[in-house]
Amino acid sequence: MRSIGAAVLTLVAFMLAACGQGSDHYETAGKVVSVNEADRVIKVAHEDIPGFMPAMTMNFDVAPGLPIAGVHPGDEIRFTIERTSRSLRVTRLQRVRAGAAFTVAEEAGRSGSEDSPLDPRPAPEIRLVDQAGQPFSLETLRGRAVLLDFIFTSCTGPCPILTGAHARLQQRLPADLRARVHLLSVTVDPANDTPEKLTEYARSQGADLTNWTFLTGETDAVQEVLSSYHVGSVRLEDGSLNHTVVTYLIGPDGNIRRYYLGLEHAQEEVMTDLLEVLS
Repeated sequence: MRSIGAAVLTLVAFMLAACGQGSDHYETAGKVVSVNEADRVIKVAHEDIPGFMPAMTMNFDVAPGLPIAGVHPGDEIRFTIERTSRSLRVTRLQRVRAGAAFTVAEEAGRSGSEDSPLDPRPAPEIRLVDQAGQPFSLETLRGRAVLLDFIFTSCTGPCPILTGAHARLQQRLPADLRARVHLLSVTVDPANDTPEKLTEYARSQGADLTNWTFLTGETDAVQEVLSSYHVGSVRLEDGSLNHTVVTYLIGPDGNIRRYYLGLEHAQEEVMTDLLEVLS
């Protein structure tokens, strides 16, 4: 079929593409909250990182080849974070001291985390307001594959990296596949993220709003969505936000088919998953 052929060519382009990019490195320390070996993601309650981000609990992708099998919840670690325009990952990790894991109360109080991301099942409904100030319902996208993520416009850490990655994915979708895919971004900061701010953010990140919707709403309505998708968020003393970094793939039937933790879900992997759920 022509559509599959075009998508395969796009997939090849992903795998052959190369780009030069600068990077910044930050040394910090913290306590391991959880380790996800399968997705190569660790959650760390880290110290303040001057010039980058305040002390918070956050999921970090771990660079390929860096061993994490010997790292356990409760361990005190020193580690290096590499930040580029396309990734935010741990590139060096040293266990300083083994320790007791966080209690559930300690973790929730520090990170605002929820349970693990949802397993495949019907996607909870989303009824919010889009970047044009119009009512939105997830149900209206039935029949299309939906890539759902969670961001806020004043974020200087993972959000612009995640949005930028999805913008590049959107730009590379073949026309016939693009018509069957819709991207959604829900703010975790509805008090500040008005429709106007979401529109400005979307444009600054290169998002094409023809098949990408940015959502906000009343605080209670947004919190209901975050809770239903197990996205924890908490506002820190300095006013910044800490939140779960996860992307869901919802199939045309309205069921959750995949989830991707952190930032480094490869575009070729997402493309393959899109082809699968749309086949």
